[in-house]
Amino acid sequence: MGILNGLKVLDFSTLLPGPFATMMLADMGAEVLKVEAPNREDLVKYLGPIDGEVSATFGHLNRSKRSLALDLKQSEAKEIIYQLIQEYDIVIEQFRPGVMDKLGIGYEKLKEINPKIIFCSITGYGQTGPLRNRAGHDINYLSLAGLSSYSFRKDQLPVPAGVQVADIAGGSMPAVIGILAAVYHREKTGEGQRIDISITDVSFSLNAMYGPGYLVGKEEPEPESLLLNGGSFYDYYETKDKRYLSIGSLEPPFQAMLCELIGDPSLIKLSSSERKEEQQAFKEILEKAIKQKTLYEWVSILEEGFDGCIEPVLSFSEAVNHPQIKAREMIVAVPKKEGGTQSQIAFPIKFSTQQANYRFAGVNTGNDSEEILREMGHNKDTIDTLKQKGVFGSIVQKEISF
Repeated sequence: MGILNGLKVLDFSTLLPGPFATMMLADMGAEVLKVEAPNREDLVKYLGPIDGEVSATFGHLNRSKRSLALDLKQSEAKEIIYQLIQEYDIVIEQFRPGVMDKLGIGYEKLKEINPKIIFCSITGYGQTGPLRNRAGHDINYLSLAGLSSYSFRKDQLPVPAGVQVADIAGGSMPAVIGILAAVYHREKTGEGQRIDISITDVSFSLNAMYGPGYLVGKEEPEPESLLLNGGSFYDYYETKDKRYLSIGSLEPPFQAMLCELIGDPSLIKLSSSERKEEQQAFKEILEKAIKQKTLYEWVSILEEGFDGCIEPVLSFSEAVNHPQIKAREMIVAVPKKEGGTQSQIAFPIKFSTQQANYRFAGVNTGNDSEEILREMGHNKDTIDTLKQKGVFGSIVQKEISF
């Protein structure tokens, strides 16, 4: 069960944006069927370390999703999709514009079969515009959206983010929002929907704090010039043992606590100044003060009741074992179909009456093809014929007794 129990999703996506979105839907109880090309596999499947037949990352991103291998260039494969779409009436795909149409399973064709279909396309640049057919990656979308231009230190190169900000914040999350909004609309009106998610569009919208300043006052956001990008004391500071503290004590009460923490309450005048040179002077004082103690020493002090927006920069392994992460149960043991469990990052939203749904870790391509075809009403002879025609590709299918 789950809060989205009853929703059925056909997932044609690979890599990160689409799979992360459908993982969230599956975690909330939707039934997700991953349709995979047997001869064009998801490269994430081989991103080490490997746990069983697939990588740990693939097992995480594709948990609770059954896999149907189909060579969509074959007419029999299209017919299977046409049959499925009568029941799986939410589609998410991540091809370049027009590819699904060329395959004969685009929005207009599927809408003829099921007028209530919700069809969500995630692309780098959207279905329209001069770049609609261009290839791209996370770093490219952030660059074109203007975000990278003020997200680095002066006189230094822009730094690739450790996480895929554009792919997840610009692709996965809006896809989930758009699909659920379309489901709500369909329940009220009976009308389906086509959803066009441009990762660059949504990344551009993330300029929410400083974009308006340019649009209204022509104030170009620059590196280390803004309140939140290093232009103030809101920043990272090196400790004695070359670790880091994040200091975000912006509001006056927090500034007062910060100044007391470093031993000089009178510094509040300097910390609250809007003059750049005084902000820089306060940062230099902070840098010297923070370097006087190790990270452990600072954490020990902060744990004595300090509540002024200062936290250690943790490694991932440290974050996994942090009491807050543990208390929120953000690591879960997900069953594997072949037996045992896999530790994974949990679904992050807590509902008061429903729990997240972790059925099994992600499986290899075509793991469930025969089972799915049997559920659709195909008998063993029909499935054997489809296998002989290569409809499932060259992937070895699990044998299921009838």
